[in-house]
Amino acid sequence: MTISSFRLMQYHQRIDRELRAEIARHWPDAFRIQKLKRLKLAVKDRLQNYARAVRADKAQ
Repeated sequence: MTISSFRLMQYHQRIDRELRAEIARHWPDAFRIQKLKRLKLAVKDRLQNYARAVRADKAQ
């Protein structure tokens, strides 16, 4: 695991914590929830792309 993948994982976890906290609020902000979900998915996609690139490098 490289430092960039580790930081992406930390960022993903932070977004997840923020998302859970927003959902748990008495009056959750639907737009903030939607934004956090999109951001979390984008980070997840970047992590997967990075993992694929690493696997491709190891295969060569």
